[in-house]
Amino acid sequence: MDLSKIKKIYMIGIKGVGMTMLAQFLAAQKIEIIGSDTEEKFMTDEVLKRAGVKVIERFHENNVPADADLIIYSTAYNVERNVEVAKALNQNKIRVLTYAQALGEIFNEKYGIAVAGSHGKTTTTAWLAFVMQKSGLEPNAMVGSTVPQFEGPSITGNSDYLVVEADEYQNKLQYFNPKIALLNNIDYDHPDFFSSFLDYVDVFLKFIQKIPKKGFLVANFDDPVIRKYAGVNCVCEVVSYGVETHRGDSLKNYDFIAYDLNEEHGRQYFKVKMQNDENYEELGQFNITLPGVHNVYNALAVIAACVNLEIPLLSLRTSLAEFSGTKRRMEIMGEFNKAVIIDDYAHHPTEIKATLNGIRQMYPNNKLTVVFHPHTFTRTKVLLDDFAASFDRADEIIILDIYGSAREKQGGVHSRDLVEKIRTRKKDAKYISTLSECENYLRQNAGREEVILLMGAGDVFRVGENLIK
Repeated sequence: MDLSKIKKIYMIGIKGVGMTMLAQFLAAQKIEIIGSDTEEKFMTDEVLKRAGVKVIERFHENNVPADADLIIYSTAYNVERNVEVAKALNQNKIRVLTYAQALGEIFNEKYGIAVAGSHGKTTTTAWLAFVMQKSGLEPNAMVGSTVPQFEGPSITGNSDYLVVEADEYQNKLQYFNPKIALLNNIDYDHPDFFSSFLDYVDVFLKFIQKIPKKGFLVANFDDPVIRKYAGVNCVCEVVSYGVETHRGDSLKNYDFIAYDLNEEHGRQYFKVKMQNDENYEELGQFNITLPGVHNVYNALAVIAACVNLEIPLLSLRTSLAEFSGTKRRMEIMGEFNKAVIIDDYAHHPTEIKATLNGIRQMYPNNKLTVVFHPHTFTRTKVLLDDFAASFDRADEIIILDIYGSAREKQGGVHSRDLVEKIRTRKKDAKYISTLSECENYLRQNAGREEVILLMGAGDVFRVGENLIK
C-alpha cells in the first residue's frame, strides 16, 4: 500500500480501539480520514477529534463517499449487520480492506516489529516504542490502547521502523510478515474462533515461521509452549528470556534473565544478566513504575529487543524507568469517598490473576473490591472454572452481566453461574446486573482504605467515571 498516493480513506466502525489507532496514524500521513460508527460514547472519541478525523455517528449507505481511495472496515461488522459494509463490498470501484488487511499491508512495507502473545501485548508494544523513541530511533508505532505519553494510540516517526501490536484473534497474524517479533506467552483464548488450544497455538507457530533469517524472535521461555516450539519453528535467531524467581537454575541457558526482584516506594527493581558466549554479562539494575511480576516480564522483553537493536544501555535504562503505562492497564482513575478506583482491561483468568497480584503489591493491606464485567459468552463458558479461581486475592467480587460479542451466539452461560463457582471457594461474590446498579451499590458501600478495581474488556470503566464525577 503506497500511502503517498492515497488522499482519502473512509473507515467503517472507526471508534474501535484498533480502528482509531490506524486512523490516527493515517491522519498523521496527511490523508483525509472520514469514519462512521454509532452514537455511543467511546474512550477513543477525543483521540479522533484531536487527530482531525471526521466521524459520522450513524450507519447509512449514503455515508460511503464515492471519491474515497480506500475503504477500511472493522470485522465487528459484516454484510448482514451493516449497510455500509454491504454497500462497500458490493461496489467494485473503490478498494475495500478489513482493518487487519490494511494494517498488515502498511506493516509489511516497513521494517516491521510485531508484539504478539495472549497477554501483555499492549503494554509491551507501547513500552518498546517509547524506549525506541526516547533513544532517538524515531519509530512509527500503533498500540491497541491510548498511551498518555503518545497522546493517543500511535506515533509517527521518521525511520522505517514500525512497532505494532499484533492481535491473534480471527487469525489476524496471517497478514503480518515481521522482521522482528516479540512473543510474550501463549494461553488459550478466543474460543468463539479457535475451536481448540492446538488451533490457537498453530496461528502463533505459522506467524513466527515468517520471521526472516536476518531477523530475530524475542521469546518468553518461561512459557512452556513457547519454549517447546520456538526453536524448532524459526529460521531466525531466537532470543530467550525469563525471570529467575520462577525457574531457578534451569535459566542458565536463557539469553536474558531478570533476577533479584524487589519493590520499594512504588517502583519495582530488578537486575538483568545477558548470556555472552558461555558466560553471563551483568547489565546492572533496572527499575520500572508498573507493578506486578508480569510487568517485569514485559520490561525484560523490551530490554532484550532493545539490546539486539543496539540501543545504548544508559538510554535504555533511563527510558524504561520513565514509561508510565497505557490506558486501562491498572490505571488509577481517582477517588470516591476516599476509596481508590482503578481500571483494568483484564478479561482472561491469567490476566485477572496478574492484575490482582500487581494491585496487592501496591495495596497489601487495603480491602480490595473487584467489579468484573465478563467479556463474551464463549470465553466465560469455556473458562468458567479458571475465572472462578482467578479472584482468590480479592475480598469482595461483584460480577456484572456478560458483555456479549455481536459475533457470537448469545447464551449458554450466565454471570450467576460464575458467582456460584466463586462462592464455592468461600469468597464474597455477588451478582449485580447493570453498570448503573453497580454504581449505586458502590455509592452506598464504598469507603476509606478500600480499593475498587474495575475489570473487563467492555465499558465497566464508566462506573468509575461516574463515581469520580
